[in-house]
Amino acid sequence: MKVAVLGSGVVGVSTAWFLARAGHEVVVLDRACGPARETSFANGGQISVSQSEPWANPSAPWQILQWLLRDDAPLLFRLRLDPAQWRWCWQFLLECRGRRAEANMRQMLALGRYSRDTLQQLRAELGLDYQQQTRGIVSLFHTQRQLDEAAHVAAQMRELGMDKHIISREELARIEPALAGIAPTLAGASYCPSDESGDVHLYTCAMAEHAARAGVEFRFNTRINALETDNGRISGVSVNLPEGNYRRVTADAYVLALGSYSPLLAAPLGIRLPIYPWKGYSATLPLRDPATAPVASITDEAYKVVISRLGKRLRIAGTAELAGYSSSLNALRCQALLKRGQALMPDVADWDAAEFWSGLRPATPGNVPLIGRSRYANLYLNTGHGTLGWTEGAGSGRALAEIISGRTPPIDFAFQGM
Repeated sequence: MKVAVLGSGVVGVSTAWFLARAGHEVVVLDRACGPARETSFANGGQISVSQSEPWANPSAPWQILQWLLRDDAPLLFRLRLDPAQWRWCWQFLLECRGRRAEANMRQMLALGRYSRDTLQQLRAELGLDYQQQTRGIVSLFHTQRQLDEAAHVAAQMRELGMDKHIISREELARIEPALAGIAPTLAGASYCPSDESGDVHLYTCAMAEHAARAGVEFRFNTRINALETDNGRISGVSVNLPEGNYRRVTADAYVLALGSYSPLLAAPLGIRLPIYPWKGYSATLPLRDPATAPVASITDEAYKVVISRLGKRLRIAGTAELAGYSSSLNALRCQALLKRGQALMPDVADWDAAEFWSGLRPATPGNVPLIGRSRYANLYLNTGHGTLGWTEGAGSGRALAEIISGRTPPIDFAFQGM
């Protein structure tokens, strides 16, 4: 059948690829000039299955209260007169309960492992090069309390099949020599050798090229206005063409993969998606000496900052700002990324040549994405991946293509409408 995929980020392009592989006719619509131009453009680079602990967990409310009045806080709430924001915040608090957080982590880990396996299969099959590093992720902890909490989470994850464990400062320096200078000041670290990193923009563009060769039609510079309905089904998509003219695109099935903008398109249909944008920032810098640059990806847990080597560049990303749909850059938060990077590895990059970026992460209250059928028979969801779109994107696309093709994906996940 013909399927229209709305959105050409990592999730939308992955969905389009697997739909084409399953024999469907696929058209992808996006307002941008090419694939991966918004949230999938310059994220932290981590494929971090081991970081599938929900942000909504029992310790989160106390942490957020501590950060409320700090403009450089890792999590920044800018409360607005927005019912959707308040409703999301209330649901977030409900998801912080211990049993809910554990159940959400189980789902995130299942999807993350499935997605990482899918990504590795695609890389081998298609010969993909997206400046990937396969040396794992180290997470840094500055206090014994942080380290003890991390040890508890790592133990939970090992019970669920993840190879995440606590390492000493000496082990950290051996695994990642670029951190040898800072290692003695830390309480310790955790390490997951099976995690990876890479440039999501390069990956998504490469997959879009493969998808196009497989018959997928990409229509860029096409503004999506609304989904039209008739008798309980989606009957078409109202769009503006690049030259400004209105058109109506029709298909047998439709996939909503517009990240943070998905709720805006779903709301007129009476579908209230529990997604709200978390604005994240990144800085990309040229390396001074690639020989001294990190080989593993790094997470500084206290500051919610991640660092990944992408070829001859260093990507520093993080923070989360609950401030609606604004994508404007906050200079203080940009500088906080550089300050943290310099504190960890002062000589690794040219700190005066930073290129800054911000993107809106589509977060659900419990960090579990919405994948599957909607209340409309031919409308499918693949959205709400929050900070783990790169980690979960390939598997989410594969899983939804299975569902649309009438099959059940082989993972333990609460797919929508199933």
